[in-house]
Amino acid sequence: MRELNKNTVQKPELPVKILQFGEGNFLRAFVDWMIDIANEKGVMNHGVVIVQPIEKGMVEMLKKQDCLYNVYLEGVKDKKPIKEVRLVKSVQDALNPYTEYEKYEKYFLSPELEITISNTTEAGIRYEEGEDIFARPPKSYPGKMTALLYNRFKYFNGAADKGLTVICCELIENNGSTLREYVLKHAEANNLGEDFIVWVKNNCRFCDTLVDRIVTGFPRENIDEIKVELGYNDNMVIKAEYYHLWAIGGSEYKKVQQVFPLDKAGLHVLYMPSIKSFRDKKVRILNGSHTGMVPVGLQMGCETVMDAFNTPDIEKFINTMVEKEVLPMIDEDKSELETFAASILERFYNPYIRHMLASIALNSLSKWEARNFPTVLDNFNKSGKTAEYNLFSLAALLLLYSGHSEVDFTPNDTPEFVEFIQSNWNTDDIDGTVKKIVENKAIWTVDLTQVSTLEPTVSKFVKQILTDGMAKSLEKLLNA
Repeated sequence: MRELNKNTVQKPELPVKILQFGEGNFLRAFVDWMIDIANEKGVMNHGVVIVQPIEKGMVEMLKKQDCLYNVYLEGVKDKKPIKEVRLVKSVQDALNPYTEYEKYEKYFLSPELEITISNTTEAGIRYEEGEDIFARPPKSYPGKMTALLYNRFKYFNGAADKGLTVICCELIENNGSTLREYVLKHAEANNLGEDFIVWVKNNCRFCDTLVDRIVTGFPRENIDEIKVELGYNDNMVIKAEYYHLWAIGGSEYKKVQQVFPLDKAGLHVLYMPSIKSFRDKKVRILNGSHTGMVPVGLQMGCETVMDAFNTPDIEKFINTMVEKEVLPMIDEDKSELETFAASILERFYNPYIRHMLASIALNSLSKWEARNFPTVLDNFNKSGKTAEYNLFSLAALLLLYSGHSEVDFTPNDTPEFVEFIQSNWNTDDIDGTVKKIVENKAIWTVDLTQVSTLEPTVSKFVKQILTDGMAKSLEKLLNA
């Protein structure tokens, strides 16, 4: 079997316009995959250099393959299985700034550099009080970005056209805005000067983003078969779903679109002044569906999302919940919303992704509040309706956590919340039990009693599930 490197694959030399902080599976299977497609289609000509954000990582493994690797996509399109494999050639180099600082410096001071992209995990964007930003390199990612921009500002004498577009993929809300805040905070704390602060504010664009693709990573379970199929000994191959979506927001989104025109390559990349409404829409449809499905599916013997969607009543439950309760509360074009929702829910049919319900169940109480209650509240306030499907899922969730459901389940949630539910559970007084849980201000950060029909509806469903079982109760709801 052939090794994967420049001797076995013709790799183009591209100008390095992107510095990428993070060498993990997600960025390589999402961002670098997109850049490779855009380069191939001629809408961009961008080379990427990967910077390892912490001292230990995978850049040496990447270097062994001359930064070449395959992205192996499997998924569903129009409810039919689809597979696509791409040999990614957009990454020009990879480095560890802790051992190769001079090389790192050469790249970040290059006049060709236009963009930085990062995924340093949710813990990566944090402010370290008293951090030495003159270290080579600073420890935190905001520290690194402050030092990088300051050195670039000095090197180019504050030239306006040498500012950068900074794109964050970390899974926190307002990721780019938060990084900008911390960079400016480091600048003030280290007395870097008002001229530098003004340069950052006026000439660097920090983008908030929402990324969406399930990336399962290195396919250990069948890697030998995949290597034979690829024809290469690829030890950096990444497996992911076919679906992808990237929403990039900021006040200067049109300029970002000009320097980073992935959409021109037919990729599902959207540019907008603010991603808040888009984030809310995605959370309500995709994440709300997951959270609503979990306690119902687990109590009907399902292990994965695919198991649940292969159960006709659960599939109908989720699709109806989205159609009747979620979409009508989102103030956007109906046909566009339906298309968006269909593309989101189609992913639940993917037979190649084992998305475990027990994993999604982590911290379900706070998830239900953030993802499902806004839909319940909107139905009540805007239409005077009770969102029964979403409330059925809350009833199923409380029963699952109670220890009195049909299945043996150990909740992975805040221990004191679980203990409160279980110690206060009284099967002989479900109304009182639900009232205690719903009105517990420690569990919920919002007042669920704003919806006056919530408590009686949840109580009704809990009683029904206890009497008839989950499957029969779900069938009754669907036929009501």
